[in-house]
Amino acid sequence: MSRRLEGKVALVTGGTTGIGAAAVQRLSEEGAKVWFTGSKEEPAAALCAETGAVFRKHRVQDEAAWGTLIDDILATEGHLDIAFANAGTEAGDGSIEDVSLDGWNSIIAVNQTGVMLTVQNAIRAMVKNPGATGSIIINSSMNATRPLGNYVAYSVTKSAVCALAKSAAVYCGMKKYKIRVNAILPGVVETPLITQIMNAQPDPAAARAMYDGMAPMGRMAQIHEISGLVAYLASDEAAFISGAEIAIDGATTAGMMGV
Repeated sequence: MSRRLEGKVALVTGGTTGIGAAAVQRLSEEGAKVWFTGSKEEPAAALCAETGAVFRKHRVQDEAAWGTLIDDILATEGHLDIAFANAGTEAGDGSIEDVSLDGWNSIIAVNQTGVMLTVQNAIRAMVKNPGATGSIIINSSMNATRPLGNYVAYSVTKSAVCALAKSAAVYCGMKKYKIRVNAILPGVVETPLITQIMNAQPDPAAARAMYDGMAPMGRMAQIHEISGLVAYLASDEAAFISGAEIAIDGATTAGMMGV
């Protein structure tokens, strides 16, 4: 494993499980000092022991708590170089006909407002770096461009944060900051949650075949493939990539497979 992130400090939201946990592991392996947030303290403790990362219990939609989190990072590490806005939810979602206002507002709070606060506070921290440098990565979804009929709020928020990435990237460029903002759009990823869902079905093999069959490449993404893209965008190798939407979905959204 290369150490291309040596000396950098990273923040990962929603870092206790799935893609977030994989990002904590990968960024740490690449040399970064990682801070991560979430609500699940038991897996967080195991991840800290494994990687040397620092965990803070924090809800991304809690505006008041952001100041303390960023102040703690800067006071301890002196700088922030990478932010991965990963925290998200789909709990309480439904179709446009069925979703409740409470469900809608709850998803908007985490997936959209929480991402905005992550980007906003990361930029405010990164402008203090020499030369105002940094890399911010937003975890969107292929459903930003291929919305789900039965998950309206999730689909809308994942599309909205792509616009947020572009707006923030343009703003940083206009301000002459060397802060890059990009969105990644994963397809179906074989996370522990997806594995649990497949294994709970009457025919787990058929469930796996359904998930695998969504991509022309004939399989789900692996979490290390998503975290690898995050690490690349966080690195200086991606110094001229900003305002991009990068699909990582095995060609799922590239076109129709036909019949």
